[in-house]
Amino acid sequence: MANSKQAEKRDRQRESRRLRNRLTIGNMRTALKRARAAVDAKAPEADKLVKSAVSAIDRAVGKGVLKRNTGSRYISRLLKHVGGAKSA
Repeated sequence: MANSKQAEKRDRQRESRRLRNRLTIGNMRTALKRARAAVDAKAPEADKLVKSAVSAIDRAVGKGVLKRNTGSRYISRLLKHVGGAKSA
């Protein structure tokens, strides 16, 4: 429970940021799942979906939702998955 006007304002800010971050992370996770599924199914649009997933990860990093190294790790794992699927 907030004890001052400033604390109430910080609570409002915290909640709006939390919702915005959840939206960004949700979009990123959805893009990742679609890209992985397309790669596994060897779908023709897999490259396009992988590109959009990388873009979603970069967007999350740019907004400060993810740290830079975390975003790089996600991208690295996704591209490794793509490479493994192509060689198999």
